[in-house]
Amino acid sequence: MIAVGASWGGLKALRAIAHGLPAHFRVPITFVQHRSKESAALRELLQDCTSLIVCEVEDKQPIMGGYVYLAPPDYHLLVDGDEFSLSVDEPVRYSRPSIDVFFESVAERFGPAAVGVVLTGANEDGAEGLRQIAARGGLAVVQDPRTAESPIMPRAALRAVPTAQTLPLERMTPYLVSLDTGEENEQGRRKRTGGTDEVRA
Repeated sequence: MIAVGASWGGLKALRAIAHGLPAHFRVPITFVQHRSKESAALRELLQDCTSLIVCEVEDKQPIMGGYVYLAPPDYHLLVDGDEFSLSVDEPVRYSRPSIDVFFESVAERFGPAAVGVVLTGANEDGAEGLRQIAARGGLAVVQDPRTAESPIMPRAALRAVPTAQTLPLERMTPYLVSLDTGEENEQGRRKRTGGTDEVRA
């Protein structure tokens, strides 16, 4: 499972990631974007960018590869076995859906098979969830704050997981695709630069 969290400036970032996903992409990928319950057009805006099927998650929906899943507005999204579940529990960090809530659920269910991605945002949601993904052996990936429309969220994520892969937005999708194809390997995986990690070319 690839779990992607975004807030302020997230539309551009999520569209960039969706645009680069090939039709044969097999790993389930889920976007959690902070948005109001009146925001209804995000699915269509993302579908315009990809040949994969983009769907807003419904309660008890099975998790399958070949889809881009989108957390619905005004619900927390969680993983329950091989299905998604929705919750109307209180907002976390003033947000519902909460990135932390979803990441923590993904960490618990998928362990080392989880990939957490934190993108642009103006709060610190996602940092704790990303830490839990990394603590359970999953892969932590963070947008380079210098390329984020709002750097607050990726900076918080890097404080929580200093060893996270740190990538500019334009290199994010090729890296995620490499995880699906198995091209990413330990030798070319990362180099440490000034306290952040970058994928080697």
